[in-house]
Amino acid sequence: MPSDNASQTPLHDPEQASPAAAADGCPPEKSKNQDKNEAKRKAKMEKFLAKQAAGKVPASSAAAAPKKEKEAKPAPKPKAAFVNTTPAGEKKDMSEPMADSYNPVAVESSWYSWWETQGFFAPQTGPDGEISPKGRFVMVTPPPNVTGKLHIGHAMFVAIQDSIVRWNRMRGITTLFVPGSDHAGISTQVVVEKQLWNKEKLTRHDLGREAFVDRVWEYKHEYAGTIMKQFRRLGASYDWPRERFSLDDMLTRATRETFVRMFNDGIIYRSSRLVNWCHHMNTALSTLEVENLELAGSTMLSIPGYPAGEKFEFGVMIHFAYLVEESDERIIVATTRIETMLGDTAIAVHPDDERYKHLHGKFVRHPFVGRRIPIITDAECVDMSFGTGAVKMTPAHDYNDYNVGKRHNLEFINLLNEDGTYNENAGPYNGMLRFHVRKQIIEDLKAKGLYIDTVSNPMSVPICPKSNDIIEPLMKPQWWIKSKQLAEPAMQAARDGRLEIAPVTSEMDWFRWLENINDWCISRQLWWGHRIPAYFVRIAGGSDDSCDGNNWVAGHSEADARKRAEEKFPGVEFELEQDPDVLDTWFSSGLWPFAVLGWPENTDDFKKYYPTSLLETGWDILFFWVARMVMLGMYLTGEVPFRKVFCHALVRDAQGRKMSKSLGNVIDPIDVIDGISLEKLHSRFEGSNLDPREIKKAMAGQTKDYPDGIPECGTDALRFTLCAYTSSGRDMNLNVMRVDGYRKFCNKLWNATRFALMKLGEDFVPTPDAALTGHESLAERWILHRLNIAARDVSAALADMNFMVATTAVHKFWLYELCDVYIEYIKPITTPEADPAARRSAQQTLYTCLDQGLKLLHPFMPFVTEELWQRLPRRASETSPSISVSAYPEPRGDYENSQAEAEFELIMSIVRAGRSLAADYNVLSKSTFFISNASEASHALVSAQADGIVTLIKGCQSVTSLAPEEAVPAGCAVVSVSEEAAMHLLVRGQVDIDQEIVKIEKKVAKAAGMKDGLVAKTKVPNYEANVPEEVRETNASKIGDYEAEISVLQKAIETFLTLKGAN
Repeated sequence: MPSDNASQTPLHDPEQASPAAAADGCPPEKSKNQDKNEAKRKAKMEKFLAKQAAGKVPASSAAAAPKKEKEAKPAPKPKAAFVNTTPAGEKKDMSEPMADSYNPVAVESSWYSWWETQGFFAPQTGPDGEISPKGRFVMVTPPPNVTGKLHIGHAMFVAIQDSIVRWNRMRGITTLFVPGSDHAGISTQVVVEKQLWNKEKLTRHDLGREAFVDRVWEYKHEYAGTIMKQFRRLGASYDWPRERFSLDDMLTRATRETFVRMFNDGIIYRSSRLVNWCHHMNTALSTLEVENLELAGSTMLSIPGYPAGEKFEFGVMIHFAYLVEESDERIIVATTRIETMLGDTAIAVHPDDERYKHLHGKFVRHPFVGRRIPIITDAECVDMSFGTGAVKMTPAHDYNDYNVGKRHNLEFINLLNEDGTYNENAGPYNGMLRFHVRKQIIEDLKAKGLYIDTVSNPMSVPICPKSNDIIEPLMKPQWWIKSKQLAEPAMQAARDGRLEIAPVTSEMDWFRWLENINDWCISRQLWWGHRIPAYFVRIAGGSDDSCDGNNWVAGHSEADARKRAEEKFPGVEFELEQDPDVLDTWFSSGLWPFAVLGWPENTDDFKKYYPTSLLETGWDILFFWVARMVMLGMYLTGEVPFRKVFCHALVRDAQGRKMSKSLGNVIDPIDVIDGISLEKLHSRFEGSNLDPREIKKAMAGQTKDYPDGIPECGTDALRFTLCAYTSSGRDMNLNVMRVDGYRKFCNKLWNATRFALMKLGEDFVPTPDAALTGHESLAERWILHRLNIAARDVSAALADMNFMVATTAVHKFWLYELCDVYIEYIKPITTPEADPAARRSAQQTLYTCLDQGLKLLHPFMPFVTEELWQRLPRRASETSPSISVSAYPEPRGDYENSQAEAEFELIMSIVRAGRSLAADYNVLSKSTFFISNASEASHALVSAQADGIVTLIKGCQSVTSLAPEEAVPAGCAVVSVSEEAAMHLLVRGQVDIDQEIVKIEKKVAKAAGMKDGLVAKTKVPNYEANVPEEVRETNASKIGDYEAEISVLQKAIETFLTLKGAN
């Protein structure tokens, strides 16, 4: 503000007349609010004086009467449990009055079954089934495993995916969201085998294959039903008639077709190679399925299948010696797996290592099996500087040694049976368990004088995540896919833009993995899953070797395979034997986006909805699943199966720990929705497959994390929280208790809508459309402009998969703009005594904001928005039966109003300044404010909005706008709002002057420092030439604001000093 304006003084001579009185000798005109407040004050005083006159109140009671102790409020009566009386599939009755407060159980009841019955989740097409002119959006859900219940991680992908689906559906796009579940071969079989043993002490072999598979189907039907109920509770808007299961007929047909086609094309082949073998489950695992346990050094570990309490040493390097034939020399080698030395078939040294040149071509003798072992040279695998420079080779039990064995044509000697015992190739150790061999062989080496030492050695131990068994490299004949020729098209699709992978970190991982891809082992030695449609042709009198693919055929059925065998071996007698193994679960899952639409048949769904639009999943299965879908999809259909991949972060607990049953931090989302006590959380472990020690540890973790249990939060709060947490990071630490904060947000929505409906009145009728009338107040024009911005920002963020920004935008609009500002601001306008035209206009704008605001929020919070929207009256133009199929808000040109935003921002700055002043000076009731203005325009604006300012400052009694030439009344504290205005609070007689001068001097110093720093930036050489004009303008404006603030504050100090002197 101008420095020569005398009206900036915050305190004035107490004898000076008020500005209005000085002008016309009359008291200033009071607003309606002031009149009402004054009338209330007089009424209270008259009542008090009447009581005093009657002797009911002593004359000195106002000052001397002791305060009565407040009576303890009776405890609130417990609310009656909600009883849902709406028949399943029918619409909820909205004629009942709104409840006093938000109850998620009541709100979320009935809506889902009505949505489903009405078919709102089916793709909306034209009369002839044609796709909407606005386009189509198709997404298949990542099928959860049927191994139990959904956890918070699943709830996260539901929240993200369903928000995108509902947003697209409301935009008028033909939208398909396909649900389903996966048979999860290994996981499901392990769970059922554990249950079978725990309950009946039976193994699957006791039952036999067919009976065991029947048991797994029973388990699947039980838990798949539970999972689908959870999906419905979470509000997932799936097209349920298209629900798929990875072992149903449609998926089985697709899986067999894929295997047969790739077998006939030579992409699938059979070979005896090293696989990752889990002895506990008797099956192979892919490299991606193996987890690595990092050891810093010597560590004792328990192993499944061994006696309880027995442990074995890992994380060590053992040195021992081989004796060279026809010599008294010995050669020292090292290993971390001493038991594998029984399968050694060579010792490799570097060809240039002078220490061993005289031993090239010689042999050592195995001390336990008598085998002659050659000493070979290999520059590729041997590092002369590491250890002794001599490396033992066990090609049948080590991946690195396997490659050396192939190069040198070494003998491959398999030591292991499938159950983890050693076979006849182990000589005297035949029949012993592998880690018992480990202990024994060290003792035997010592007895022969060949043991050197054992030293601690950091290492990674491969672990089966399903059984915790130590993985063993084992030679097995298996089916493999040639992956490299499938990987190149997948990489090219990402390079040329046909496939978008987000975030960028995941795209980088995509190329890194595919460039180094190995062939994929797709055989699993299980009973639950897609049995491999390959048949061994056993020719009478022919070879029984099934290790390679020469005597194998593939077919959709045994009859089909027989026909192919007859074509391959004409005129030969043979028998067919189907491979007993099943396919890797990820093989059938890799067909998911097109198999669920009917492929390999050219169905209507496949023609309409393939390729899909988006694949949303966790980054941790980018290679397990996503890469394989792209590779198989492009090979089988010629197209990428989806246009975009979005990888969300992994959910961890509040301490950043991975979700684990043994830690007790795996939470059922229904427990967050409904709430659960700590005792009930503990009871979930009854009948668990966990070890008793793990159960004890898990319970302790739950007690620490949820000492009071988990409060009832509701689905909407959970979904909103998960979306708000979603970012491009790799991990997110979820504090379940934060969900309760968004439950309070739901309550805010409820109360705001309930209050707004009261303000609208029962006879309110919205206008046919939401067009402006031209008579809207500043507050109305501002809130509609903010609604426009929210609509723009939410849609832009959802298009970019930026859920944090999207939820922030809609939360900000509802909480900080609509509820905290507009609804409060219009309270004086919506009273019965207010101007009828202004009241009707404010009501129409309020209705527009409620209607559009609920629609903006619906994708994230489907239940509470439906409940509230159904209570709103309808425009004549609104024909949608449900908010879920209504039109999503779009920015409107007539709502765009930057001038209204700028003007209202000045008003809000004044409000914030007033609140700050009142708090600083502790004048929290009956506060009186004066606003000095630098221009007539500012004066007119503030005068027109005075009632609204009073409403927004708690405890405010009056606000007076002063014209530029008017003086500020005496006894005011001040804060500069901008160059245009300053806020003055009447504090005379209520503050310590010396303290206030010190406060103001600190503010002056701070403002001067900020101004000087900014001025210094403008003095740098070539400032005008190098700094953009908009930045220079911003800097100049800020400098002006600081100068105005300093001027106002200095005059405040002068006035305080004047007042102090007068006193």
